[in-house]
Amino acid sequence: MNDAPYPAPQAESGGPAAIEPRITDFVRLGVLALFAYWSYTLVAPFLVIVIWAAILTVALYPCYRALRVALGGSRRLAAIMLTFISLGIIIGPLAAIALNFIEATHWVLAKIESGSLKIPAPSESVRAWPVMGEKLYEAWNLASSNLAGMIQRFEPTFMQAGGYVIGKAAGFGLDLIGFMASVIVAGFMFGHGEQLAASVGRVAERVGGDRGIGFMGLAGATIRSVATGVIGVALLQSFLVGVVLYLFQVPASGGLTFAVMILCIVQIGPAPVLLPIVIWAWITKDFTYALGLTLLLVPVAALDNVIKPILVSRGLSTPMLVILMGVIGGTLSYGLIGLFLGPIVLSVFYDLLIAWVKVAPARRDDGPPA
Repeated sequence: MNDAPYPAPQAESGGPAAIEPRITDFVRLGVLALFAYWSYTLVAPFLVIVIWAAILTVALYPCYRALRVALGGSRRLAAIMLTFISLGIIIGPLAAIALNFIEATHWVLAKIESGSLKIPAPSESVRAWPVMGEKLYEAWNLASSNLAGMIQRFEPTFMQAGGYVIGKAAGFGLDLIGFMASVIVAGFMFGHGEQLAASVGRVAERVGGDRGIGFMGLAGATIRSVATGVIGVALLQSFLVGVVLYLFQVPASGGLTFAVMILCIVQIGPAPVLLPIVIWAWITKDFTYALGLTLLLVPVAALDNVIKPILVSRGLSTPMLVILMGVIGGTLSYGLIGLFLGPIVLSVFYDLLIAWVKVAPARRDDGPPA
């Protein structure tokens, strides 16, 4: 008999001793995922506001730095002043648009009540329009001959449309409050810009090394280019157009100004709106009025050709289609903030994707060792 001691039993592969560390790892990941989900549900209502505030901080930080130097290095005073300036730039045009919409609605209602609102009769060619031609002709003809009867006939439809418009107006007000909150949050971020930038840089380095830092710099440059060269110029042009239209008492000036802002953001320019206004002025107004309006609107329409090359430090490589998709998708998804947030986020993603594709991958030496 062999008196040698038997070897100690080894844990079989897949036995309890081998599975226990894996279960522990899964539990840790589950707890981490649970806390991540809870944290996301807590910050989700404010996520868009915080993201837009961060973008505003990156875009306006050169202005904040220059203002701080001008104020003798006072960070708090510079942040407060820039916050109030930004709020004034945002609230002013949007409030003017809202007031113009209210005035236009009141004017239409007053005309309807007094019976002085006249609608021209439709042309017979309207009947030939596809799908809705016949119904549109009947409604239009009824409105031109008996507006009160048309309103009574389509009263349920008007009530439904009115409820939809009121709902959209309420949503616009909430979006405006969110926009103001983003500006205020950005004001708090200005004073900690260096620390926030250093923290983001460390995260980018941990994730992607030197390439991650390069991508962070590219993202910051894209944000400034789109925010200043696209959105900034669009806001400036639309503000000047609104002032000119208001001074010349052009009807529906608020809605026309908003249309100019959208066209400028998507890089089409204000010409599709301003050209019909100039033609209308020359046809319906006197020579002095038409000449003055034209002399003011033409330089405003060409303003982006002068300012944009100065504001954009590098060539804006983002295609117009990407910006257009960002405007439409952002507006449909996030309302007023998405109108400005969408093109910036999509432009940053596009530039990062193009930069990542252009980076040549490291070559592998698959040959046998020497």
